[in-house]
Amino acid sequence: MLRDLVYLFFPKYCAACDNALFKNERILCTSCRHELPLGNFHNVNAKKIEKVFYGRVNIENATALFLFQKGSLVQNLIHNLKYRGREEIGNELGKWLGNEISQNIDYQLIDVVIPVPLHQKRLRERGYNQVEQFGIEISKKLNADYVDSVLKKKSYNNKQSKRGKLTRWKNTAETFGTQNESLLENKHILIVDDIITTGATIEACVRALQTIPGIKISVASMAITE
Repeated sequence: MLRDLVYLFFPKYCAACDNALFKNERILCTSCRHELPLGNFHNVNAKKIEKVFYGRVNIENATALFLFQKGSLVQNLIHNLKYRGREEIGNELGKWLGNEISQNIDYQLIDVVIPVPLHQKRLRERGYNQVEQFGIEISKKLNADYVDSVLKKKSYNNKQSKRGKLTRWKNTAETFGTQNESLLENKHILIVDDIITTGATIEACVRALQTIPGIKISVASMAITE
């Protein structure tokens, strides 16, 4: 009875469509769970994301949970995660994708999961890294370590969502550095991010990491633009 009253006066809302959830629903409503466009890149579309980085940097494997379009449920979902304080979305999506890729042999040999880092100024502004919980949950599903102390963002860039591909690449190319590199020596790591658009951010991360001896790099994101 008390739980029903709490729900009546303080309803929870779907992270994708913003409609009120029923009592048996968590984070996402049943309708959105069926309507969100799954990428399935770790299965039938395995090479599609890898082609984004072909000739730029070496990637072992790459996947994304959703396909991203402007004005879509996926855009609203990630907007709620990044700008409306709904960190639990990252947790839910990490469990979802983690369950998927833990069944795939290409990802079962991942040793370490690392997040694309935020600059300290951006971290203070937002209060959290939107991919932290996403990465932590994936690492649990893969029985891998979660390490956020090696890859660091050195410079603070303004938001780049409306910039062109060349501008984004120039602004991102020198912004990441490493420390404590020995933690990743001879490891197969999985870099996690929210959205892959041009691939410039992931490329810059890979370039910063690729000098570490024996390292292999794969990529997983919440979404990729079509």
